[in-house]
Amino acid sequence: MKELKHISKFLSLVLRHKPEQIGLTLDTSGWARVDELLEKMSSSGTPLDFATLQQVAHSNDKQRFAFNEDYTRIRANQGHTLQVNLEYKPQNPPALLFHGTVARFLEAIQTQGLQKMQRLHVHLSSDRNTALNVGGRRGKPVILKVDAARMYADGFTFYLSENGVWLCDEVPPQYIDFTGTEHTLI
Repeated sequence: MKELKHISKFLSLVLRHKPEQIGLTLDTSGWARVDELLEKMSSSGTPLDFATLQQVAHSNDKQRFAFNEDYTRIRANQGHTLQVNLEYKPQNPPALLFHGTVARFLEAIQTQGLQKMQRLHVHLSSDRNTALNVGGRRGKPVILKVDAARMYADGFTFYLSENGVWLCDEVPPQYIDFTGTEHTLI
């Protein structure tokens, strides 16, 4: 299990941020050829076979990776710092979305809202538990509620990734409910 987690993290690195680290080429939509990925992973010191790649992709609790229909290509579903066109179509979001963070970022979020930083999009969850898990990776999570219905009505565009993560370019502070964040601290 520890080995699968290591492979998953390394796949995230090369499919979302640094394909050049192993000499991998991604197309404009972020897809890598599976045969090339397996060869480049192995030659870079992380041996990987197709069965293990499938196991990593399908057992990942966040479903970070997707195969194309014939399993000849793979990509990360979101979280890229590379310029890729994920080809997601605009969607009407649920009325309320959630974002998990930690208290040390609240002041900046209250001033600037949620920013994508180096990533292509801000990531939002449709349920509180997912946001708790995301925020919990950096410490005690704080859950922010986002008025996605009002944002959408005001012309903001939302996308839904293949693994159920809602994506947008930014969330200005006026769409974030900061009341009650203290009681959502865990």
